[in-house]
Amino acid sequence: EVHLVESGGGLVEPGGSLTLSCVASGFTFANYGMTWYRQAPGKDLEWIATIDNIGSNKIYADSVKGRFTVSRDNAKNTMYLELNNLKTEDTAMYYCQLSNNRGQGTQVTVSS
Repeated sequence: EVHLVESGGGLVEPGGSLTLSCVASGFTFANYGMTWYRQAPGKDLEWIATIDNIGSNKIYADSVKGRFTVSRDNAKNTMYLELNNLKTEDTAMYYCQLSNNRGQGTQVTVSS
């Protein structure tokens, strides 16, 4: 059974940084690309970034390109999302996802 657990969220001021983690279990992590999504209150789920199974190819939504960086450590079954130069509009619940499997999310709040 696929199990995904996100962590690392919190309250940060505009311009600040956070690094989110997604620990995976129940499948061979190194065989699959992984994706980050987010959902702000009252808004639809938004795709943020995808990384291939070995971390060599990464794609980003325009809204986060140049500010967010996705990476992974297959030895630790973990994917990361580094968030830099955060804006108030980045406030959302952040999720990692594999196919139809999603974790419980981690909340990022950007506020002064």
